[in-house]
Amino acid sequence: MIAVVATLWLGVTGQLGLYIHPRYYVFTMIMAGLAVVLIVGAFAAVPGSDEHDEHEHPSPFERPRRRLLTISGAVVALGVVVAAAMVLLIVPPTTLTSAAVEQRSLNGSSNTLSNAGTGVSASTDTSTYTVKDWAALIRQGAGADDLAGKTATLTGFVTPDSDDPDNVFYVARFVITCCAVDAQPVGVAVYDPGWSGTYKADSWVSVVGSFEANPSVLSTATTVIQPDSVTAVVQPAEPYVY
Repeated sequence: MIAVVATLWLGVTGQLGLYIHPRYYVFTMIMAGLAVVLIVGAFAAVPGSDEHDEHEHPSPFERPRRRLLTISGAVVALGVVVAAAMVLLIVPPTTLTSAAVEQRSLNGSSNTLSNAGTGVSASTDTSTYTVKDWAALIRQGAGADDLAGKTATLTGFVTPDSDDPDNVFYVARFVITCCAVDAQPVGVAVYDPGWSGTYKADSWVSVVGSFEANPSVLSTATTVIQPDSVTAVVQPAEPYVY
């Protein structure tokens, strides 16, 4: 029941996208609605204590005791549901962060970037390319020479380069295929020495710049964006890419 209430609440408040792919919104809400009907029907189908009383001839004290237990159980169940709803209100759902990046390996899913790379090419119009598209292009082997003259405008959250966190960060997003459980992080390296003095990890930024060979001798990223500008932005309504 708690899961059903939480699902419906997330759907009504427009936050279901923090957990599942948009293609599953309608299906999930329909199934949650059916679950409510089934749960209510199950409670309604439970025989009342009075039906047993007629055959068992309980003592004068037994019937009030059974009623009290039934009421107590209902109060406890209601309290659990209300508590769950309050938790959702007090601790609202949030997107995955750089902590999840460390656990899932940035650009480490070959399947995610292979699928994203379909139709992606440095020779085509790249003006609408997302973080996922640029990351796929670089994974395919496109280097600074291949991307010369290309300007990228990328929006994502900041996650430090684990090899050279002082000079390089990644502008990253999570790619969702089905739900947040299978989300995979993708990102493009940005060479910006001293960036942490201005931007915090997990903050959202818009980066505009061109590509070049990575000047860092510590970072394993071969190609980076040399930013013309890095601007703090509000997290978009749909923080994931698909």
